[in-house]
Amino acid sequence: MQNSKRIELLDILRGFAILGTLGTNIWLFATYSDLTTFLDLTDWSASAEGIVTALQSVFVNGKMLGLLTILFGVGLEMRYRKAQRTGMPWRRFILWTMLLLLLDGLLHYVFVFEYDVLMSYAVTGMIVAMLIGLSERKLTVIMIVCLSLHALLMLPLSLGLGWIMQDAGFQKELLALGQETKVLYADGSYMQQILYRLNNFLSLRAEGVMIGLMNIGLYIGGIKLLRGEAFQNTDKGRRTRGMLLKVVLPIALVLNIVPLFAGGYLDLALRYIFAPLLSVGYIGLLGWLAEKKQLRGLNDRFADIGKAALSCYVLQNVLASVFFYGWGLGLGERYSVWLTLGMFVVIAVLIAIAANLFVRRWQAGPLELLWRKLSYGPFRNSRSS
Repeated sequence: MQNSKRIELLDILRGFAILGTLGTNIWLFATYSDLTTFLDLTDWSASAEGIVTALQSVFVNGKMLGLLTILFGVGLEMRYRKAQRTGMPWRRFILWTMLLLLLDGLLHYVFVFEYDVLMSYAVTGMIVAMLIGLSERKLTVIMIVCLSLHALLMLPLSLGLGWIMQDAGFQKELLALGQETKVLYADGSYMQQILYRLNNFLSLRAEGVMIGLMNIGLYIGGIKLLRGEAFQNTDKGRRTRGMLLKVVLPIALVLNIVPLFAGGYLDLALRYIFAPLLSVGYIGLLGWLAEKKQLRGLNDRFADIGKAALSCYVLQNVLASVFFYGWGLGLGERYSVWLTLGMFVVIAVLIAIAANLFVRRWQAGPLELLWRKLSYGPFRNSRSS
């Protein structure tokens, strides 16, 4: 019965987003978190490697962050509907589930990967959960205000960073910082990496604070898309996806290409302002492909990963750590664009196989099963029959 109520497109989008986060994060693993190695778009057209970097920036970097944020908003709305339907105390229930997500993110941050997004989503979920019962008009106003303020803050930051990056002294300091992280992940032990994350908790969590307004706006955007049937096979849903495909996607593509020719001044804007627009466009594109039964086999693999999204997210980062870090196979010592792309394919295939096994056995991943048990267990007696 539970499976019959699932919205297939949501599973496909989750799986696509999870593999897409691997398409972003794998460069961090491969370069030992040296952002200057793979985010430098200077003279990107001068080599095949530069073109690959540019393509990653246009189509992947930040897009999956935006898409996952929207989908977490969708998940929040679905939990809200279930709580309303079953009589669970909404505020206590969602606070508990978000605290579990916060703990999950903290453990993932400490023991696996410093660029975890789950903690940020947990805090955002607590905030938006208190707003979700407001009228549609009020939610729309809050969404527009949050996204507008975010853009107004990020644009001058992006321009300022582009200006600072022209300074040779700042570039030298950035390169030195990158070298420190390279030494840590190439030669440091696993325990030293854990201590590094603990000692630099605030600085490494800065992105989560910086995108707080964007997260709130995109969460509400996900709520409104679900309420507007954007993921369902209805006439209204198809019209909405058609608009996302034919209007939003082309505009978003243009905006995400422009920073390639801006000399570094729009690099932050690319990830934090323009990328979420392409995230929304991807909903229209994947919805159209799913409806037309195009790439059915690939969509099935996305759906498997989507049903085990949390498990696959953690697993792919664990695998990347083992493959690239010095305490593992140390592939980061032989960094190249082509090796990184090859390892992306290897890890993606392993994740797809694991997800298929999880779904065939349990209809979800092991972390999803644990999550549901811990989330709903304390409220089992409070639900109405």
